[in-house]
Order: sequence, then C-alpha cells, then structure tokens
Amino acid sequence: MKDTKNTKSIMIVGVGGQGTLLASRVLGHAILQGGYDVKVSEVHGMSQRGGSVVTYVRYGKRVDSPTVDQGQADLLLAFEQLEAARWLPWLKPGGKIVVSTQRIDPMPVITGAAAYPEGLIEKIRDKGVEVLPLDALSLAAEAGSPKAINVVLIGLLSRQMEFAPEVWERALEECVPPKFLEINRKAFALGRDALHLQP
Repeated sequence: MKDTKNTKSIMIVGVGGQGTLLASRVLGHAILQGGYDVKVSEVHGMSQRGGSVVTYVRYGKRVDSPTVDQGQADLLLAFEQLEAARWLPWLKPGGKIVVSTQRIDPMPVITGAAAYPEGLIEKIRDKGVEVLPLDALSLAAEAGSPKAINVVLIGLLSRQMEFAPEVWERALEECVPPKFLEINRKAFALGRDALHLQP
C-alpha cells in the first residue's frame, strides 16, 4: 500500500534537453532543507532525441516509494504544452499545472505526419483543471539565458509550496555552478514574481 495520505507528489515533465533534471535537483534540495523526506525518480525516455522526460518527486514525513501513479500528482510542472496534456491523467482532482507556453514539435509534427494540437491550455482548463501558464522562454531570455526556463518555472512552482525564499536560494546555490548562479537567481525571481503575467 502506498503512503499517499501524508505525502505530496510532483511530476516534472518535458522534452530531452530542457533542463528537467536540474529542476528536479533544485526541488529535491529545497524540500530536504524544508525538513521533509524526499524521493526523486528520473525516467529519461528518449531524452537524447527530444523525447519525453519525466521526473517523480514525492515528499512528506516519510516516503517509501518514489513513483507517482495515475491520479496521484498534486502538482504537474510541464516544460511544454503537449507534455502537460500527455501527463494530465496523472494529476489528482484539485491538482494544479504549472506550464510553459513554449511549443516543441515532436517528430511526427516535424515530419508532417501529424499536426501540433491547437488550444491545449484552454482544453486542459475545460476539464476543470487549474492551469498556471507562463511564457518561461521570454523570462529566461530576460534573465540572460534561454536555457534558464527550468529555473523560471521552478520560481513559479515555488509559489505553490510552503518553503521560504531563502530555502530556494540555498537550493540554487547547491545545484547551479557558480558561473551560472546569478542568471539562475534572476530567472527564479522572474518566475516567482510572474503570477501577474499569466494569461
């Protein structure tokens, strides 16, 4: 039997190369500093070819299993719209999605075998799900690097969690190489303050 009663589950989903693994490390470090047990399980998929990448993060007083079953995630952090739609069944009723509005065409779209679905965020909202969309790519560029979308999204996610800003600051210091720390601090701050930017 899974220890679902006193734990919270977060899924980080995206496409290979978007920095989902750094995001999961920052999140895991922040949770540990917040005084919780945490388990992180990374599933790479076809990450080298732009395929789906998913990370499970579960935390609580004691966590026995790192995996998240369908209908069990409290929060879904999606680096791309199609990935948000793909993993929607894993969100529990009343759960929230933090999603980058970025579109990355999968191989069937690139080859012309399929079309990228339109209006994905609206379709997810139509199912009664609370969606927090963000143009993370623009904010990452403003911070100084388009690659910092992962930390922009962690900044917005941090608003949905109970940890103080200094906990996240320490987590960034522990996970980000010093030469990239200032850009990532700025990216985090832009994401954390971006609630007013949501469409």
